[in-house]
Amino acid sequence: MQPAVQVQSPDTGTAAGVSLQAVDLECVRDDRVLFRGLNFTLEPGQILQVQGRNGSGKTSLLRILCGLSPPAQGEVRWCGEDIQSSRPEYFAELAYVGHAHGVKGELTPVENLNLARGLGRASGMEPVEALEHLGLAGYEDVPSRFLSAGQRRRVALARLLILQARVWVLDEPFTALDVHGVDFIESMLLGHKNRGGMVMLTTHQPLRMDESHVTRILLGA
Repeated sequence: MQPAVQVQSPDTGTAAGVSLQAVDLECVRDDRVLFRGLNFTLEPGQILQVQGRNGSGKTSLLRILCGLSPPAQGEVRWCGEDIQSSRPEYFAELAYVGHAHGVKGELTPVENLNLARGLGRASGMEPVEALEHLGLAGYEDVPSRFLSAGQRRRVALARLLILQARVWVLDEPFTALDVHGVDFIESMLLGHKNRGGMVMLTTHQPLRMDESHVTRILLGA
């Protein structure tokens, strides 16, 4: 049976010309089709949650959207153009936090964020301010290997605050966070949405925000 996709969409405002589109995407892993014929559009002021059982291709889809893996078929378009032909413009608007947090243990939180600043367009908060915002005041200069899993996750998510990116792509952003941490990150997502930002995420945890804020894509139905 061909993998199916179901989409539920709330009413959202749009900004003319700005969108991230999946056009007839197909993903194959180990000779197995995870999804095919996948079409959707992420627009300003939208949060899009990718759902599906383990192995349905959620992480693979995010990697394709970020240009980290090629699709077997189809293309990803930013503002109407294939991201392969508009890479600098697209990547300047993109912030990706993967399931593996990517925080280097030998570096302090500030050093990790300064490294991220060097790789992207840094016109948001300063690293110390971002860490304080995420409840890590006092840990700025502690080697990250001494932080808890939840604290390292917060360091990774602090990248969102230092990079002035329109599109946030997040793979399991709530991993290792307590209830208060989850609530805070959800408030960050809603704030970004309300400012015209665009969010795409996977999570095994139920979102606590109002259903009207979220568009859902179901893989492997």
